[in-house]
Amino acid sequence: MKESNDFLYPSQWLAKASAGERVACELRMRIISGTVESGSILSENQLASEFSVSRSPVRDALKALASENLIRLERMGARVLDITEKEIQEMYDVRLLIESFVFERLVHMETEELVKDLSKIFEMMKIAIQYKDADEFSKQDLEFHDTIIRSIGHSHIQMIWNNLKPTLESLVLLSMRYRFEEMYEDFERIIENHELYIEAIQKKDRDLMVQSLHQNFDDVAKGRVEELWMAQETFTKGVEKEDD
Repeated sequence: MKESNDFLYPSQWLAKASAGERVACELRMRIISGTVESGSILSENQLASEFSVSRSPVRDALKALASENLIRLERMGARVLDITEKEIQEMYDVRLLIESFVFERLVHMETEELVKDLSKIFEMMKIAIQYKDADEFSKQDLEFHDTIIRSIGHSHIQMIWNNLKPTLESLVLLSMRYRFEEMYEDFERIIENHELYIEAIQKKDRDLMVQSLHQNFDDVAKGRVEELWMAQETFTKGVEKEDD
């Protein structure tokens, strides 16, 4: 795929990606950012020419985006769908449910190695802030949460997270780029929150975890942290009773 300053997705993240994944990553960013407007028609031939690939990787990319409900495949190409605030809200609801569920599992697990891994990532996040590198910060932020979710070894939770992650990745990238430009002072809060997250896992302290979730999600979860936390706790207790 040819290089271009107009591409929104970080090229350095694509070293091991297939041609279809490269096209999907860039198109996803364009759709979520609004660079490609809802209702637009994407042509296989035009995309193949723009990205300097054959039509086969383009088809693979469009199938992936259709499965994420970002486009609808049609006879003459693909129509870009509107991403509503409700859909974005629901994605963050699912993310919050996943992370609260994972924490409840971590309470009953050994977390010393996880805390070490998170602390290393945390240092990389601080360096990215120091150098005002929004893309590197986004990469480390996603790795931070990905590491936590992987740590419990729950295949179905991992599957849900993997399905959600590509769209969240684009949302995080766009959000962090904006914050580095317009809200740089907000990173003090973000760093404090991730430090609190590590402390909550280390101490297995539910109150600290709820506090960290509030700090991380209140701006996107619209005050639903307590509600979603309680829903997850009720579900977890029900599963534990069935296991007994």
